[in-house]
Amino acid sequence: MSSEIRALEPKALWNKFADLNAVPRPSKKEERVIKFMKDFGEGLGLETIEDEVGNVIIRKPATKGMEDRKAIVMQSHLDMVHQKNNDTVFNFDEQGIEMFVEGDWVKAKGTTLGADNGLGVATIMAILESDSIAHPALEALFTIDEETGMTGAQGLKGGLLQGEILLNLDTEEDDEIGVGCAGGVDVTATRTYEEEGTPEFKIGYTITVKGLQGGHSGMQIHEGLGNANKLMNRLLFDGFENYGLRISEIDGGSLRNAIPRESNAIVAIDAIHEALFETEMAAKAEALKFEFKTMEPDLEVLVSKTETPEKIMDLGVQEGLTRALYAAHNGVYRMSPDIEGLVETSNNIARVIIKDGAVKIGCLTRSSVDSTKEDLANMLRATFELTGCEVEFSGDYPGWAPNMDSAILKVMVPIYERLNNGEKPHVAACHAGLECGILGTNYPEMDMISFGPNIKGAHSPDERAQISSAQKYWNFVLEILQHIPKA
Repeated sequence: MSSEIRALEPKALWNKFADLNAVPRPSKKEERVIKFMKDFGEGLGLETIEDEVGNVIIRKPATKGMEDRKAIVMQSHLDMVHQKNNDTVFNFDEQGIEMFVEGDWVKAKGTTLGADNGLGVATIMAILESDSIAHPALEALFTIDEETGMTGAQGLKGGLLQGEILLNLDTEEDDEIGVGCAGGVDVTATRTYEEEGTPEFKIGYTITVKGLQGGHSGMQIHEGLGNANKLMNRLLFDGFENYGLRISEIDGGSLRNAIPRESNAIVAIDAIHEALFETEMAAKAEALKFEFKTMEPDLEVLVSKTETPEKIMDLGVQEGLTRALYAAHNGVYRMSPDIEGLVETSNNIARVIIKDGAVKIGCLTRSSVDSTKEDLANMLRATFELTGCEVEFSGDYPGWAPNMDSAILKVMVPIYERLNNGEKPHVAACHAGLECGILGTNYPEMDMISFGPNIKGAHSPDERAQISSAQKYWNFVLEILQHIPKA
């Protein structure tokens, strides 16, 4: 219930989050949230700008006594990842997020919560609205389309922002101060194929992989979570040799930056192998469940008879694609040799669609080193081209190189230690894609930092925000604003 959320502390933050979450805001469809934010800024009597790509900038003068401090930019993105459980009936284009409190966590009912990056947006809104929070001259930068291409950050022109320090509020661990991030590139393989009429001696089956956790394809790629597209391919591999299996359709995964949670396939097998097929698929399912019992306790593999499909995939293409998907790298490719525990390079096989004579396979390759990102992208390209696919690279965005000599970092570390009884923050780069690297191309002199509250399960319906952490983070924000260096 919204009223339950609005009663949480700090009220200023949670009330703005509730306001924001009432507005549908899928990536690529941000018209309503852009209008919402413009109305908010103009309603406060503040200078409000929408740039040519849809980013919203709201400027607020320094509070009394803070006029001599460096001007700051506080930045978060307006869009959110839209994922829901298979049995959840929800229209992200029309409905606001339905939230509830469970212990120390705010969750959503069967969908993503939008805490990524809604809590950052709500933080900035609360500060813009307040007449009692001390801060220097402030520019609020609300970018669009962060989750599906970072086109908002890419389209922001140089010279528009006036601030010297950028506070990005898009980190998801409250003991972490981010000083760098990975870049990324979309790798998309496509091809067409000839469909064949299904022979009369075949029968149809539906195969479903479901119950996986999913999650953030950057921050969680090292956790060993199951990828539904890879698991489905294991089930189908060598199926023709064993039971005459022919693929009619596959629909697996959803968003490029979400680890795939579900995959569905419609296949046809030789009727004579019906008993063998069901027995061996049951055995494969049990083997997968045993293999993933620790990380994916809710994994399900469902195999059920269905109407025999009218069309099936060309056999040569089928054999090539199942082998290519087996060979295509998924998960961590290289750990950083310079920063302990940091994933340097990875790939997520995010989307597999086979239907009506067309194949589309979508991957998101990430790396903090451009040459290694190119290496892995070319490995994927070679793998899919060997089976007749055309491969396109798109949406390439740069990483954010760490600056351990950052002036704002030197301000924030002692504040964190003072507020947390001497505990030191974890100063690190992350494997997620933050907008700082892109913004830095047009604002190379801007001092940038990233931080935020604890958010778990981002990009999945298990997304949740910790209430106590939000209070800790809010106090940190207020202290930082009071201690921005003089110009």
